[in-house]
Amino acid sequence: MKNVKRILASEAALDLIHQLKTEFGDLIFHQSGGCCDGSSPMCFVKGDFKMGSGDVGLGHIEDVEFWMSKDQFEYWQHTELTLDVVQGRGSSFSIEIPSGKRFMIRSRMFSDEERAELVPVFYVDE
Repeated sequence: MKNVKRILASEAALDLIHQLKTEFGDLIFHQSGGCCDGSSPMCFVKGDFKMGSGDVGLGHIEDVEFWMSKDQFEYWQHTELTLDVVQGRGSSFSIEIPSGKRFMIRSRMFSDEERAELVPVFYVDE
């Protein structure tokens, strides 16, 4: 059974997600490929950012989908990503920016054993 998650979240990230869901409703994340605020994860109200055939779903944080482009996934596919929060105002279009906090990613390489047990990615048309 495949049970190693590709995307995790810190307690601080979970707290901020809950605050944003209370204010905005359903959300999605998309890992930026370098525009605006570097390669920061961006949070959007679900429906405000359209996924396409060039995007890969890595998993869910709570019930929030986490996506990135296929090209970027080629580089990150061997890493466990942890969504975290830091103080400061980013320069992206992510909805947490007015809060004075911003999402960021921490990463580490999967072990060979973990890679064998990774939860599969998903795509828009699934």
